[in-house]
Amino acid sequence: MAAPKDREKALETALSQIDRHFGKGSVMRLGSEERAPVDIIPTGSIALDAALGIGGLPRGRVVEIYGPESSGKTTVALHAIANVQRQGGIAAFIDA
Repeated sequence: MAAPKDREKALETALSQIDRHFGKGSVMRLGSEERAPVDIIPTGSIALDAALGIGGLPRGRVVEIYGPESSGKTTVALHAIANVQRQGGIAAFIDA
């Protein structure tokens, strides 16, 4: 087994290579307070937006909404799409 200092150095080397390739902040350590600013799209539900922690769904990311039948998944998705369109954006709804 490698010495702890060797493992730590190897980890730092790998993280610095990832930062160089993908940009600073692409890897975060658990518990760090740094957060990249993310534009959000409101879901149309104040309670859900609060529960998500950032005030809605992240803009420019793929979001999967899942749950049991008749739980409101389609309603939430269509409200979020309507909010995207109000802001001049484009969104897709895929029901698979």
